[in-house]
Amino acid sequence: MAFTPEQEAKLLQIVEAFENGKRLNELPHVGTTNPFNLLVEVLDTDGESKQAQLATLLPYIEDECSYGIEWDTAVSSPVCTRIGSVALHKSLPIQNMMKGCILNDSGKIVEYLTPTNWLAHLRDGSIGQVMVEIPAHYRKFETDGTKLRAKISLYPIPGYHFVPKGYISAYEATVQRSTNKLCSVVNMDADYRGGGNNSAWDGSYRTLLGRPATAISRTNFRTYARNRNTATKEWNCADYNLYKTMVWLYYIEYANFNSQAAFNAQKDASGYAQGGLGNGVTTISDWSGFNSYYPFVPCGYTDELGNSSGEVAYTMQKEDGSTHATVMVNRYRGIENPFGHIWKWTDGINVEISSEADGGTSKVYVSDDPSKYNDSNYDGYSMRGLEARKEGYVKALIFGEFGEIMPEEVGAGTTTYFCDYHYTNIPASSKSLRGVLFGGRAYDGATAGLASAYSYYAPSNTAASIGSRLCFIPQTA
Repeated sequence: MAFTPEQEAKLLQIVEAFENGKRLNELPHVGTTNPFNLLVEVLDTDGESKQAQLATLLPYIEDECSYGIEWDTAVSSPVCTRIGSVALHKSLPIQNMMKGCILNDSGKIVEYLTPTNWLAHLRDGSIGQVMVEIPAHYRKFETDGTKLRAKISLYPIPGYHFVPKGYISAYEATVQRSTNKLCSVVNMDADYRGGGNNSAWDGSYRTLLGRPATAISRTNFRTYARNRNTATKEWNCADYNLYKTMVWLYYIEYANFNSQAAFNAQKDASGYAQGGLGNGVTTISDWSGFNSYYPFVPCGYTDELGNSSGEVAYTMQKEDGSTHATVMVNRYRGIENPFGHIWKWTDGINVEISSEADGGTSKVYVSDDPSKYNDSNYDGYSMRGLEARKEGYVKALIFGEFGEIMPEEVGAGTTTYFCDYHYTNIPASSKSLRGVLFGGRAYDGATAGLASAYSYYAPSNTAASIGSRLCFIPQTA
């Protein structure tokens, strides 16, 4: 990037202004180009190393170019303190860049969806998959005694990790039965029958047409996702790293770990998001009697909300037309049922759970490389921490340098700390490789939520109430 003499002069004024403690909104005008990018380009104009100058200016740069949350692990409230730029907390630039789109099997954007309402778009899979684009950004996690911080930025601030752009399915995934391809579509055809593909229920109140697919192992979910384009490893089932990214974007937006707090579309008096995403589809009774624990909410039910967050009431009707229950189907920035309804198998994370006699540890392994994802070992994975050995409400996450969202400690409650439940299962002998489910089910109530994790099963396990999502992770050069 080349700059005019006038721009360079202004940028040197910015350096001087930063050194004198001024804020970005007090700095000289530099035109339409972001001053952070211009600053980085010309920092070494006086002969001092760019790295040294950035280190000097970092407190000023970070305070104005990032936003995030801080919390004290010694305090039980799930409400966090907003830190960084007040203006960015109000404008939420990264979250507001999340947007619905149609993605073809080559990973190309066919079209972006109307931000306020997706219903006019073709979402049946004929032109591509309905996905939500999560923008590239930068992220940093800090531990300072009992104080923890999560911060995000659009700019490459020193010490921040790059978070690549990715795509997560707008809907819980179904399967095109004729091709065994994992899908994110709104389609009532028999070829996209969800659940366990029970055709006998077609046309009844228990229909699985248009519903997410369940009763599939993580192994097969991965295979069905890769069937979208067998030449790459870019298509995946629900991905731990993408899910983690979504969770931190939510936590920073709402500054509240209680994802089931009542939904409130209005900003608070300070102009910040408030509340949560509501109960979600977690409050029904006699799910077994209704349809034997299979999914019942049709994919795309909340598409009238477009790229927004919110909730829409769904009535479950029994065979005689009476109401079995009414649930609130929630949505986070285009992502339907981010928790609740059905558990989601998640890839890129394996847990080695040992019996007490064989070490007594539950080691969490994470891979950033989809080509290494597997269900039999930890090759290509790195150990990120130890999962809690007991069940209970989540008190602390592993966190660490990369912001892991697996529970490290339990002992909280429905409205304290992370407010969601942790399930696990310690083997009687030897060691077991376990996969992880996230989010909770339609009858889990307060135990469900974004931090609800379930390391109970081997990746080969299937159940009527377990599904997944579809993800696309672009390969980087």
